[in-house]
Amino acid sequence: MKEFSFSTRIFFGEGSLERLYKVHDKRVMIVTDAFMEKSGVAHRVAAYLKDCEVTIFSDVVPDPPIEVVAAGVECFQQCMPEVMIAVGGGSVIDAAKAIRVVAGRIVGDIDAQVKECFAIPTTSGTGSEVTEYAVVTDAAQGLKYPLASRELRPVTAILDPELVVSAPPKVTADSGMDVLTHALEAYVSAGANDFSDALAEKAISLVVKWLPIAFENGQDLLAREKMHNASCMAGLAFNSAGLGVCHGIAHGIGGKLHIPHGRANAIVLPYVMRFNADLDHGRGGGYCVAAKKYQRLAKILDLPCSSVPVGVSQMLKTVEKLNKQLKIPSTLKKGGYDMALFKKEQEEIVNAALADVTTSSNPRKPSRTDIEHLLKQIGG
Repeated sequence: MKEFSFSTRIFFGEGSLERLYKVHDKRVMIVTDAFMEKSGVAHRVAAYLKDCEVTIFSDVVPDPPIEVVAAGVECFQQCMPEVMIAVGGGSVIDAAKAIRVVAGRIVGDIDAQVKECFAIPTTSGTGSEVTEYAVVTDAAQGLKYPLASRELRPVTAILDPELVVSAPPKVTADSGMDVLTHALEAYVSAGANDFSDALAEKAISLVVKWLPIAFENGQDLLAREKMHNASCMAGLAFNSAGLGVCHGIAHGIGGKLHIPHGRANAIVLPYVMRFNADLDHGRGGGYCVAAKKYQRLAKILDLPCSSVPVGVSQMLKTVEKLNKQLKIPSTLKKGGYDMALFKKEQEEIVNAALADVTTSSNPRKPSRTDIEHLLKQIGG
């Protein structure tokens, strides 16, 4: 028996921040980062809150370490909020989710204490506003740890495109390719189902059409809205279906080389797609499910798809073309990353990828040798 469910209420489109007008006379904890506070975004959100006692915790940093979560829990205990609001990118939302769950272990019934919990993304990438996943970092070990629990699902998501227009092109590119990776991995995942497929297909179509536009013109509000929606749909898809070894490898590479998560995914994605398609073992016509689904995507995107190999090739070209348009390097070497450190840490990256929870739902089970071979290609 399978299940598809999501409990997060989603408010989207221009003006959706107005949902916060309904929050009044409450103790509120806003979780954000220093930039969101200094740029006024966190205070803009706070302005919607009527007669509320607001505490802003702005210590979140990219790839939030365990220490930041601990500091957030301490802040929680001091202000004892009735409402939590996460305002920022995936790292902020992940940190807020972790803070809420850990604080719940301390105060007891977290739902009785925190009656409302909002996730307000300011980038279109992680889909964390609707998932039961969060990623925290062990800075000492240089490793990222994905957490998974239904307790991590936000109660309410607010997708207001006006909060994304200021995102710089590089952030738009990295986060946008993160969306595409979420959708593509969920689509061919071992846990894929009709419901997750429908969401993934729509998300992929939106990204391919609207990401280049959002990258070239960040003020295009329609493009921003479409990417925001795509991010959320991809999040719902992988929350149900799971992800794959692209994320498993990207977590390891990103943690060791300090590469933004979306960029690491974008670099790794084409190599994992080739691995998953496994065309060399399907020459007699017995192509795997992943290869056939890549062909189906080519058809949906109105690309040549007369055969499975043609469809797979067209999807690979589409992803590689997107990376090129977004100025994302095709290998770590071309990106100017520390190759000596990459080689030094390769065994730990392999171990982390094999142990990563996201790898478990990859359609083709990778061996240690498979991941070593992928890393050689990714390195360049």
